[in-house]
Amino acid sequence: MEVDFVTAFLSERWYVLVGALIVLFLVIKVVKTVIKWVLVLAILAGLFWYGASYKDQLLELGTTVGAKVAAEVKNQAVKAITDEVKEAKYSQNADGSYTVSTKSAKLEGKPGSSDVQVTFMNQTFTMKLDDVLKGFIEQAKKNAGQ
Repeated sequence: MEVDFVTAFLSERWYVLVGALIVLFLVIKVVKTVIKWVLVLAILAGLFWYGASYKDQLLELGTTVGAKVAAEVKNQAVKAITDEVKEAKYSQNADGSYTVSTKSAKLEGKPGSSDVQVTFMNQTFTMKLDDVLKGFIEQAKKNAGQ
C-alpha cells in the first residue's frame, strides 16, 4: 500500500520535480549572484510548499512502514528460534527466571508470565508467549535434560 502511494505520487507528479530541477540548473547557470539565489530560494520554497500539502500522507506512510518493519523483525525472530530449536540451551536463573538461547536469538522470561523478552539481531523486544514459543521453551528444557 505504501509503495503504491509512493509510486502513484511519483508517477503522477514526476514532471513537477523534473521541471523544478531544470529551472534550478538554468537559473544557476544564467542568472547572476543575488537575483540567482533569490530565484533559487523561491523555487525551493515552492517545492517545499508543494510537498507540505502531502505532509499528512507522508507521515502516515512513515508510521505504517515502521509498524510493518517491527512486525517483520518479530516474524524473523520467531522463524530463527524455531529453526534453531535443536540447538537451544535452557538455563534457570537465580531469581527464578529462565533464559533460552540459540546462536542468533535469546529469550528471557519468568514462569507464569505471558510475556517474554526476545533479543534478536541486537534488538530486544517483548512478545506474547504463544504456543510456538512455549513449544520452543519445552524443547530447550528437554535439550538441557530438565
